[in-house]
Amino acid sequence: MFKGKKEIETVLMALSEQLDVEGTGRIEMVVCGGAALNVIGCVQRITKDMDVVAFVERDKNGAALLTKVSPLNPAIMAAAKRVQRDFNLPENWLNTDHASVLDFGLPEGLMKRVETRIYGRSLIIHFLGRYDQIHFKLFAAVDRGRPDVHFDDLMSLQPSAQELEDAARWSMTHDPSDPYKEVLKEFLSKIGYKDVAERI
Repeated sequence: MFKGKKEIETVLMALSEQLDVEGTGRIEMVVCGGAALNVIGCVQRITKDMDVVAFVERDKNGAALLTKVSPLNPAIMAAAKRVQRDFNLPENWLNTDHASVLDFGLPEGLMKRVETRIYGRSLIIHFLGRYDQIHFKLFAAVDRGRPDVHFDDLMSLQPSAQELEDAARWSMTHDPSDPYKEVLKEFLSKIGYKDVAERI
């Protein structure tokens, strides 16, 4: 468990040191969820893991290319395993459970809004920004169908009506079904955004 930003960043520095040992070269990851929200200062809460959305490769001009790597490659897994042991973390503390989102597309311009941190010589983390976290959290909250950590995070982000409308329209590209749209509209109405529900 991570109690907040300081613990998260301590573990990421340790991961960088272990990646050094593995000789992976510099690794870049895009991270969402509770860890990202803690680091960028949007929430302060305990989180059990770090959710890797994508890895970043660079073309010859240095432009970012997002790639799906699931499961983690053996060298990263070995480094993460040693960090898990050293800090008594859950087995799946670094995971790619959210990597499937790449199959359907990320919010446009996401990489322009990330908050980037460098840890040691071998690790760069691009933490999802607030606007994109609203997208992910709305989709997760509607999918769960009951109040939970995703709902709490979404409300902590205090989204505007326009941000929620953008997030809702994006989520419908991931699930274009009529039943999902009806559940989404009902959810938006229940949390006080009936006007948004009527527009989508």
